[in-house]
Formats: sequence, C-alpha cells, structure tokens
Amino acid sequence: MSPALKQRAVSAMAVAVLLLVGCSPSTNPSAGNESKAASQPTGPPEPVPAKTAFWPMYTSARNWTTDLVVLRLTPKEVPGFKNEAGKAAMWQAVFASPSLHQYRVYTYAIATVPPDIRKGVVAGLRLPWGGVTRDAMPIELSSFNIDSDAAYQAGAADAAAWLKKNPDKQPTVELANSDRFPAPVWYLVWGDKRSGYVAFVDANTSKVLKKK
Repeated sequence: MSPALKQRAVSAMAVAVLLLVGCSPSTNPSAGNESKAASQPTGPPEPVPAKTAFWPMYTSARNWTTDLVVLRLTPKEVPGFKNEAGKAAMWQAVFASPSLHQYRVYTYAIATVPPDIRKGVVAGLRLPWGGVTRDAMPIELSSFNIDSDAAYQAGAADAAAWLKKNPDKQPTVELANSDRFPAPVWYLVWGDKRSGYVAFVDANTSKVLKKK
C-alpha cells in the first residue's frame, strides 16, 4: 500500500472512532432514564373531582344518543377509599335522551372492586324517562364551570361556624338543576336537613346561594 493510501486509511479510522465516542454518551443516559422511569412505583389511585370523571362518562354517553342531556352528578363510595373535600373514588351521572324518552346511569370509578364496581366508565340499562320536570332540569354544560372540589371549598367556608362545632363531618354532594336557582347548583349537606347544614353553590360562579 502506498504512503498516500495508508494516510487516508488512518484518517478514516480516526473519524470513525470519534463518531463512536461522540454517539455513545447520548444513548446510555437515555436508556438509563427509561429504565429508571419504568422501575418507579405508580402508587395507588386517588379520589378525583367531578369533572375528571364526568367527561369520560359524557363521551361514552354521546355514543348512545346525540340529543344528550345531563340531569344529575353525584359521588359514590368505593370500599378502601375515602371521599373527602369534594373528591370521590367513584362518580355517577344520569343522562337522558328526549327523543328516545329514556335515561341511563353511568359510573366512573378509579379502581375495580368486585363484584359490583369496575374501573373506568360503565353504562347502565336504558330506562323509561318521563321528561323534564321543575325539580329535574337539564344541566347546561356552559354553566358547569365550578368543579366539585372548588364547590366544596366554597360551601365549607359558608358552613365554617357550624363545622367548628361539628368537626369531621363530610357532606353529601350533588350537582343538579331546578327552577329554584338561575343556574345548576352544587348541593352540599353536612349532617341531615333538620339538624345539619345545607349549602347551595352556584356551579357557574361558585357563589353560595340562598334557597328561594
């Protein structure tokens, strides 16, 4: 081999070595990061506010009927989890179809607990629906701006004096609409209706309302 060819071969080998050295640091950390991410524990599921559960249920219900109306949204209990501060391990929504004269109950749960609770969205049976009443009016989605955890904070602030005398009370919670209020409301009851405390929180503004 001539001196010129030898010099070219040595130069080519040097370039190849430099390329290998330059590439290796960028690939190893990436592989290490992926391995680290895969080994990190995810932790148990946690209760969620209403909107986190509502939109998957709404999307599923839209596959049933396009003239969908929302009538009610309530939290439910799941064994092994604690509902608090406006968040729940399971939410239940009632949807109706004016054209079909039917309604269906959908649920969204953060975990599966046999035999009755399944993780994710579950659609109930189609049942006869008599239509809108003054006490069960459709919830306008444009007025559903306040999530359940924010509604809880507003209601708890209004009930602060009562809760100071009755600590550790968790309210029943429901989102509904009726002709008693100008917009859908979060209905919170600590204790019972007679000796407890009731707060109506506007689902559009978070303002605590007084019953008409």
